[in-house]
Amino acid sequence: MATIKDVAKLAEVSVGTVSKYLNGFKVKEKIRIAVEQAIQA
Repeated sequence: MATIKDVAKLAEVSVGTVSKYLNGFKVKEKIRIAVEQAIQA
């Protein structure tokens, strides 16, 4: 099971950005796509 740190590293974003995405805050589409792809990896 991946951690937020793992997802952030794969998506090349900060842990805070992944946390914002997971908690429903708006993030840029490019970042949203990267985070979603990292979660599925």
